[in-house]
Amino acid sequence: MVKKLVKKHPSYWVLLFTLVLCIPVSAKVNNYVGAYGELGEWTFLPSESMFGPSFGVAGGAGFLYELQAGPTYGQTRFLFDVGVGLQGGMTAFLQGSDMLVELKEQTDLDGDKFDYVYEVQNRHDTYNDLALRVPLMIGVQHRKFYMLAGVKIGYHALTKAHTTATVNTFGRYISADGVRIFDEFRNMPDYQFFSDYPLKGSANAKLNLDLDVSFEIGGRIGVVNDAVGYDVPKRKIEYRMAAFVDYGVLDIHTSGTNEGFTSPASYNAREAYNTRTMVENLQVNDIMSTSNFASRVNDLTIGLKFTILFQMPEPGQCVICRDAYRSSAVRRHGRLKYEE
Repeated sequence: MVKKLVKKHPSYWVLLFTLVLCIPVSAKVNNYVGAYGELGEWTFLPSESMFGPSFGVAGGAGFLYELQAGPTYGQTRFLFDVGVGLQGGMTAFLQGSDMLVELKEQTDLDGDKFDYVYEVQNRHDTYNDLALRVPLMIGVQHRKFYMLAGVKIGYHALTKAHTTATVNTFGRYISADGVRIFDEFRNMPDYQFFSDYPLKGSANAKLNLDLDVSFEIGGRIGVVNDAVGYDVPKRKIEYRMAAFVDYGVLDIHTSGTNEGFTSPASYNAREAYNTRTMVENLQVNDIMSTSNFASRVNDLTIGLKFTILFQMPEPGQCVICRDAYRSSAVRRHGRLKYEE
């Protein structure tokens, strides 16, 4: 139908061409460069895991370019942002319940069978991370208020895992029919039954590429003048304060083959007597490198953001064009004089 209409009336081509030309002419476009800083709460959200969400803090800073476009005399403008920045953060998992690991049917010095048990308590897995982030956002600004939505791509360049815990070790003597014979043997260091033995471990960790869906809402602060034109004094710098939410849609953790911690394979009564080999040879592994930690891990950041923007130089239209008042002027002796 449109084809027939255009063929019938070639003037529609002229009208369409005029509209295309008028769109950029009728819109006022401003270019800004700036910097931002942000601070918020950073959380890992594991799925199908014995651990709950982690808790921590993240802060970042970077540079951005912003394009603002809208009607010349309007107060609503389209925004397009692209930037690059660094984000550093720390977040920690807290073990919700005690973890028991048993070495079944070990033999003591008297030749009796028992279970040597590790009881891990107060476990903290802390992750320190430095990531390169590239935000790509679009939005709208109306008077003092603005809103942006888009994505942020994150590359985790350096991640370090630190694990701390305390471990209790004890002996449990159980008969063949599953009945406990004695009370648990605890607090006997000579037999390697320890209480609150400290465990520590550190290792480099690997996080996958991050893709965050991001939403930001806030306002410009300070005196705001949206008038345009050469003759209107206006600020060349904008300040913004906003709240933001970043949710990672990709699984950022890489499942490893480790267990929560690696213990000696067996209890050697003669070697164990009056030593600490059973706990000194205990290796603790960060929880996200284990094989059964979670089916997937997403991250969430909620915080505040401050942005400063500098308007790039560009020609402007005059509001009161002084040339109109010079039409009746004559130039005499290098000076302007107006005829009455």
